Amino acid sequence: MFLKNKGAPISWIAVFLGNPGARYDNTRHNAGFLTADAVEKKTGVKINRIKYKALTATAVIGDSRVYLMKPQTYMNLSGGAVRQAMRFYKVPLSGVVVVSDDVSLTAGKLRIRRRGSAGGHNGLQDIISQCGGEDFPRIKIGVGSPPHEDYDMADWVLSKLSGEDGQLITRAAAQAASALEAIITRGVEQAMSEFN
Repeated sequence: MFLKNKGAPISWIAVFLGNPGARYDNTRHNAGFLTADAVEKKTGVKINRIKYKALTATAVIGDSRVYLMKPQTYMNLSGGAVRQAMRFYKVPLSGVVVVSDDVSLTAGKLRIRRRGSAGGHNGLQDIISQCGGEDFPRIKIGVGSPPHEDYDMADWVLSKLSGEDGQLITRAAAQAASALEAIITRGVEQAMSEFN
């Protein structure tokens, strides 16, 4: 449920991880950006204002004003953009929700976590390093693991979405937009019970 509440301060920051540029469009690693597209459709806002080395917008979700961010620094350097926005809007780390891909989950599976390690994800690791800890909720979108152990992981996550995996991941990104709404309006626990 997206309502109007334009006068309130920013109380949440939603960060969608991906890599900028046409080369990375529609790849497994850009599942976060796919979710941003779904959030744009739900809220009617465009995430297109450049600030803090990110494409940004403000949306009202439930009773909260939410700062939406697509860092444009490349995945491994996402934390600096998030840190700047946190400082400016005085949002605590627990009020930052990060949406990312996850190769340890099967394609299309969604998992919400209240906190946790980076799990080998460089974008999450940079946010943890730059923003002061692991205590922020995250929505992970399963993109599957490489078909065999000799397959290069970078080639895998930067491969274009296609076939059944592509459909499952795109559907999961739309679900992740609903999961973000659930976290903000009903809390992380409720969102975990609904979407995990």
